[in-house]
Amino acid sequence: MNYEIKSLGKFKYVEEGEGEPLVLLHGLFGALSNFQDLIENFKSSYRVVIPLLPLFDLNILDTSVGGLAKHVAKFIEARGLDRVHLLGNSLGGHVGLVYTLKNQAKVKTIILTGSSGLFENGMGETYPKRGDREFIRKKTELTFYDPKVATKELVDEVFEIVNNRLKAIKIISLAKSAIRHNLGEELKDIQVPACLIWGRNDTITPPMVAEEFHKLLPKSELHWIDKCGHAPMMEVPVEFNQILSNFLSQNVQ
Repeated sequence: MNYEIKSLGKFKYVEEGEGEPLVLLHGLFGALSNFQDLIENFKSSYRVVIPLLPLFDLNILDTSVGGLAKHVAKFIEARGLDRVHLLGNSLGGHVGLVYTLKNQAKVKTIILTGSSGLFENGMGETYPKRGDREFIRKKTELTFYDPKVATKELVDEVFEIVNNRLKAIKIISLAKSAIRHNLGEELKDIQVPACLIWGRNDTITPPMVAEEFHKLLPKSELHWIDKCGHAPMMEVPVEFNQILSNFLSQNVQ
């Protein structure tokens, strides 16, 4: 499914449907395909908006979780969005939390799945191993409970990124920023309803991370998906969408 990538000044984004805004924030290796089932399911009831995060386009000083959160803030302002449902996977969840901490009046709910911000296992000290497709394939497969979800197309996308020297440097910079930017002391200040949807077999942000988020976020609920890794909206989309739909329906205007 191909979606039209729209432009608004320096911003690029996808927007489908009408209704309350549901803003999706992708992770380090996120692509629009990650959210395909989610877009198709929710565009009939919500205005689904996906800003393309400038992972490789910010200057090196702004290539950080905070820099991406500022980009999201400027995009939401430029697009005239308000009272958004903000959903983030992996690094996108982390960015969403930082945005919410500074713009709580603009956020109606926040949904986190496999979010960084407290603890995450990265690609390891050997990452990125340029030129080694087999290494990249195995690391990409670790994202999922079922390694078959790591299609050749997905592995090729990751392989292209880590074999581009500048992109690899930016990825490392963002990963280090995520580790440094721990939100443990600040999460208590988020007073919007939060929904945590977590794969029980997530090895990157393991179940203990979800439990810690649940403990620290005052208005949170936690939902588990069995036989599922770090990207539930890709790996188990039907169950993920049902949980999300139930949560959103409880928090509509």
